[in-house]
Amino acid sequence: MLKPAVSYSVPDDLNVRLVQVTDPHLFADPDTRLLGVNTAASLTAVLDCIQNAHHEPELLLATGDISQDYSPGSYRQFVELVTPLGLPCHYLPGNHDDVGVMAAHMCHQGIFAQQRILLGCWQILMLDSTVPGKAGGFMAEEQFELIEQAIAAEPARHVLLVMHHNPVLLNSAWLDKHWMTNGADLLARVAAYPQVKALLWGHVHQAMDSQYQGPHGQIKLLATPSSCIQFAPLAPEFTLDERQPGYRLLELRVDGSILTQVYRVPGNRFRADAEAGGY
Repeated sequence: MLKPAVSYSVPDDLNVRLVQVTDPHLFADPDTRLLGVNTAASLTAVLDCIQNAHHEPELLLATGDISQDYSPGSYRQFVELVTPLGLPCHYLPGNHDDVGVMAAHMCHQGIFAQQRILLGCWQILMLDSTVPGKAGGFMAEEQFELIEQAIAAEPARHVLLVMHHNPVLLNSAWLDKHWMTNGADLLARVAAYPQVKALLWGHVHQAMDSQYQGPHGQIKLLATPSSCIQFAPLAPEFTLDERQPGYRLLELRVDGSILTQVYRVPGNRFRADAEAGGY
């Protein structure tokens, strides 16, 4: 049975904006570092950038790996950090998250785990691509059923599919071991729906903006940098990138198109160290 959606009172003839943050990898102790980067400080810097940019988004999407240590404190810390934005926050799990602990400690006003969001003339589906105990992902059949039922329930709305794992390979040997193993099937199946306009994910700690050609037109494929450490693109083995933490702004337009841009923390404040450990 299709569960109720979270619905926002936005007219269907208006474009809508949202921001995505992903992979903060927080710890119970806010002073703990991941590969030399204080993840609480880097997330705070990203959120400050969002606040100061005056994008005027309707909501915030958090696309997994909220925690690095699976602790209740890490999830409570995330809630404390995002609450000052004053935005509804919709989240989904990543491979570093404990779904039960996450649900118990991210239960807060304005923080939502529901998978369906209705916003203007768009429907946003927050999909679970995680596999317990695995770094890589897989889109289970129940998630395909959710997509089918959600589109049947709201056939006039454009659709943005959001997940943690990358459904396409990145030509990075070590990172491609941890992709969504049925990603090609996902793309082929969702491309059958003309409502689906884009797929959005985290996990890969780098930016990507490309297209998939489906029978009803092009579907945008979007990956977003982490709010902490970054992975170097096209690297055959684990390699860190010196680029700063970031987030993605998306404008979902009435005509089904999407304008999007990645923003990063200015300067060179956060420098990861592969020898520092913690990942």
